[in-house]
Amino acid sequence: MAAFSRQHYIDLVEKHYFGNVDKKNMQSVLNCFQTDGSLTVQTAPITHQGRDVGVRAMFQTLFDSYQVIWHGNFEHTVDVENECIATRFDVRLVDQRGSEVELHNCNFWYCRDGKFQRVYVFMSGENVLRWVVSLAVV
Repeated sequence: MAAFSRQHYIDLVEKHYFGNVDKKNMQSVLNCFQTDGSLTVQTAPITHQGRDVGVRAMFQTLFDSYQVIWHGNFEHTVDVENECIATRFDVRLVDQRGSEVELHNCNFWYCRDGKFQRVYVFMSGENVLRWVVSLAVV
């Protein structure tokens, strides 16, 4: 039997992760990751390695770059036995000058012990999860 339920993974993605990304709650977002977790923007391609270094720096840049962040219209496929979830969703961002970006993305999360171990992001447009590339693993 699986240690975590289907609803656990859906709540992890919608409430704990995206809900806190949208509110710019850094520590709550980071709490969704294992300490050695990574986030790869497959369409860039760039990998942000380590919860407290790469992932944190990426989110700090996102939070500083956009005054409005919204994720919604979620569609999930969950594999409870293998601790995986794939989600299709929409994104709306408004930058500091008032310009809007709309994306239609898909993320794949591979978890360990109920938290994100590896995240793969596929974006329909520009990479909005960028930061100083010299600190990232490409």
